[in-house]
Amino acid sequence: MIKRFGITFFSAALLGFLGCQATSENQEDDWIYLFDGTSTEGWRAYNGDKLPEQWVIKDGALTFDTEKKLESEHSGGKDIIYGAEEFDNFELYLEWKLPPGGNSGVFYHLKEGYSGPPEVSPEYQLLDDLQWEEINNATLAEWQKTAADYAMHTPDNKVKIVKPAGEWNTTRIKFTPELVEHWLNGKKVLSFKPWTEDWYERKAAGKWKDYPDYAKFKTGYIGLQDHDSPLWFKNIKIRKL
Repeated sequence: MIKRFGITFFSAALLGFLGCQATSENQEDDWIYLFDGTSTEGWRAYNGDKLPEQWVIKDGALTFDTEKKLESEHSGGKDIIYGAEEFDNFELYLEWKLPPGGNSGVFYHLKEGYSGPPEVSPEYQLLDDLQWEEINNATLAEWQKTAADYAMHTPDNKVKIVKPAGEWNTTRIKFTPELVEHWLNGKKVLSFKPWTEDWYERKAAGKWKDYPDYAKFKTGYIGLQDHDSPLWFKNIKIRKL
């Protein structure tokens, strides 16, 4: 009886382990690499048909290769999208770093045909929080800083850790109609529910009040923002939820 129990227990434990392993492997197989360090296939300019020449691969990173400029010298216009597929509900993961005073962002549910992605797309803000204000001699609101849902929701600074310019950060965005989560360096720093009464009040009272199409689409492209400073991205992957 004891022996049979031991075998049964061992078998159950083994099956449980194999089941967990299979689940883990299946979850890993769910990821679609938008950028794996070797190819820019699928990427092109927003409202364009090819990748702007400033976006290149260097040392396995997708890089915006230009001389650093201050925000006051910004002209931009070289935002890019992964144009091979649109996504609705998803989990997006990427790694990124910025130069001192750097500024960028990650767009989703992005549609083309507008003068720029911010008019229509939610943005996970990327910024050199530690030096931007000093370098640019300006003060920012919390909704303008890293991991914010730009101009809509602010991250929790009690758990938020942003690394200094030149160091790699990790970002994770989870989107479903029931909940949106912003993660930074392994910590969940922000969550909200889209298209609620509170959400519409924020939109009507803030930066997007004159942009009727802002964040109204429930599917669209993933995009990266050019703010005329060097940028580095790697390990960009997404899975559908």
